[in-house]
Amino acid sequence: MESLKVIRRRIRSVTSTKQITKAMQMVAAARLRKAQAKLETSRPYAFKMQEILENLSTVSGFVENPLFKKRNEIKKTLLILITSDRSLCGSYNSNLINFTTSVLSQYSTPSIELGLIGRKGFDFYKRRSWPIKFNYLHVGGNIPFVQIKELTNQTVESFLTGEVDEVFLIYTKFLNIASRKIVFEKFLNIEKPQERKSAEVFDYIFEPDPAEIFNGLLPRYCITKIQMAILESGTSEQSARMLAMQQATKNAEEMVEYLTLVRNKARQASITKEILEIASGAEALKEF
Repeated sequence: MESLKVIRRRIRSVTSTKQITKAMQMVAAARLRKAQAKLETSRPYAFKMQEILENLSTVSGFVENPLFKKRNEIKKTLLILITSDRSLCGSYNSNLINFTTSVLSQYSTPSIELGLIGRKGFDFYKRRSWPIKFNYLHVGGNIPFVQIKELTNQTVESFLTGEVDEVFLIYTKFLNIASRKIVFEKFLNIEKPQERKSAEVFDYIFEPDPAEIFNGLLPRYCITKIQMAILESGTSEQSARMLAMQQATKNAEEMVEYLTLVRNKARQASITKEILEIASGAEALKEF
C-alpha cells in the first residue's frame, strides 16, 4: 500500500484537475448556449432559402446553370472537412477523421484534394502528405461571413473552371446536447431542387423573371450551405466538449472518493500498527 504522504499528494492533484475540468465544463456550456441560439436562428433562413428555390424551380421549369452540370468523367474530387481547432472534446475529431479516412480510401491520391476547416483535420492530413487545396484555422466554429463568402466563391470558381469535378462536405450535424451525427453530402454539382406540387406553391409575382431570380439565388444558396455546416459543427463541438468535461469531472470525483477510502484504510492500518506496538511494549515491560 502507498504511503499516506503519496496518497494525500494524489488526492490534491486529482482535486486540482477536477476544478479545472469543472471550469472548462461551465465555459463549454456557456459557449454551447450561444452557439445553439445562433444555429436555431439560422436554420429557418436556410429552410426558407431551400423552399424559395423549390418554388422558383416549379414555376420557371428547368433552368440551365453550370452549377447543376454533372461531369461525365470525374478526374478531381474536393472533400471539405470541418473539424475543431482544439482538443478536449472527446471523440468528436477522431470520429470525423476516421470517417474521412474511410472515404479517402476509396480514391487514389492524385484524384482527390482536401479543403480543411479547423486545425485538427489540417494537422492530421498534413502529416500524412495528403494534397490540401485550402485550409482555414483558428475558426472556433465561428468564421466571419466575409471568410465564408471567400471560401465558397473559391470553391465554386474551382468547380466552374474545371479544377475540380465534384465537391463533398463532411461535418457534424447537431441534433441535441447528447446526440450528433456525421454528415457526408454533395455540395457541387448542386442537385436541382425538387419541384413542389402546384397546391404548395405560393402565388408570387416575380420581377424580373423566375429564371433570373433563381440563378441569382444559387450563389447565396451555396454560401448558406457552407455557413450552416460550420454552425452545425461549432455547436456540435461545444456540446461534445461540455459532455467530455462533465465526464472527466465525474471521473475525478470518483477517483477522489476512492483515494479518500484508501487514505482512511492506510491511516487505520497505521493507527492499528501503532496500538499493537504500544501493547507489545507494555507486555514486554510486565515481564521484567
